[in-house]
Amino acid sequence: MAKSIQSGNRYANWIPMKEISSNEDQLFPFPIYNRLRKTSPVRYDQDRKCWDIFAYEDVQYVLKTPKLFSSKRGGDMEGKSILTMDPPRHTKMRAIVNKAFTPKTVKQLEAHIEEVTAFLLDEAKDKETFDMVEDLAGPLPVIIIAELLGVPTEDRRIFKHYSDILVSGAKDSSDEAIKQMNKQREEGSEFLRGYFKTIIEERKKDPKEDLISLLIQAEVEGERLTEDELLGFCTILLVAGNETTTNLIANAVRYLTEDPKTQETVRGDLSLVPHLVEETLRYYPPVQAIGRIAAQDTDIKGVTIPKGSTIISWVASANRDETKFDDPEAFRLDRKSNPHMSFGFGIHFCLGAPLARLEANTALSYLLRHASIVREPSEKLEVIQSPFVFGVRRLPVRLLSQS
Repeated sequence: MAKSIQSGNRYANWIPMKEISSNEDQLFPFPIYNRLRKTSPVRYDQDRKCWDIFAYEDVQYVLKTPKLFSSKRGGDMEGKSILTMDPPRHTKMRAIVNKAFTPKTVKQLEAHIEEVTAFLLDEAKDKETFDMVEDLAGPLPVIIIAELLGVPTEDRRIFKHYSDILVSGAKDSSDEAIKQMNKQREEGSEFLRGYFKTIIEERKKDPKEDLISLLIQAEVEGERLTEDELLGFCTILLVAGNETTTNLIANAVRYLTEDPKTQETVRGDLSLVPHLVEETLRYYPPVQAIGRIAAQDTDIKGVTIPKGSTIISWVASANRDETKFDDPEAFRLDRKSNPHMSFGFGIHFCLGAPLARLEANTALSYLLRHASIVREPSEKLEVIQSPFVFGVRRLPVRLLSQS
């Protein structure tokens, strides 16, 4: 799931680094990551006041060692969200959440995900140009997570609006742009907390067949989620549960339009779709970086990182580390080992990974079964301005029917 969605957090200005300035670099930053991984795998950025980590083994070390690299951070969600907790509280809270978000629950959604995919494609069938983000990759996960949470159908669009605000970055690095971004995030956070508080109060009186009701009732060792924890988790699920999946689906389609041969290969054998999804996660990861705070003075590659420092682990770089992946710059459906870290690693491994994978596999299988996808070379893509996600604002394509 996405990391760092609240206003006032310490990670608001991860990106752009000074090396990644143009839209073209942001659309394909990986050569820059490759160079930095080789020349300065651990470095301090004076402008952004944080440490950047680029090598696979170091990124994994940071993510799997919560005693040294804490998830706690400042801001209004400190101690209230599963993303901003360390053990032992994190362990107990995750156990509660696991009871309400089981693999069985997720698997049962497959037929409905295909049904929603078919509906969305039918809704947009008369469009001359189909926007993969607006018409499918965006609304699909919003519909699914909203239904899971118990959000009424008529409120989906406004939830998508606030979800986009919470993961957006500042337009530039000016104080005014950052101030405006934080104001919008505060407004979005306040709206969502108020909305979910109403739903939680309703479900306590009259439980339904939805995730919020299950979370309210779930217990571990006689302990339940507090209201603040429920509110925080609902917001995390809404935002991270749709933004990551949107970019996963859109990034996969983007690659398929860039590599028609791979598209035809997968269309000819839909059993390859899971391989397409996993390689997309590695090659075009929906989440580029994950933040932590040094809990004590520590060394990485002989470099001392002081206690309290912000550390940015560049998953997008680690996923192309030549010491871990064979032929890392190639998109390979036949990759035998693919231990990418696009869903994180360790105790904070993304709870929503099974749902994201299922939605991507189902939507892409249905799409490729019914159409070939073409993008006009003249269509210029614009990257999402976000401090951590990797995706495009729009992805106009033509769907050529295969039926």
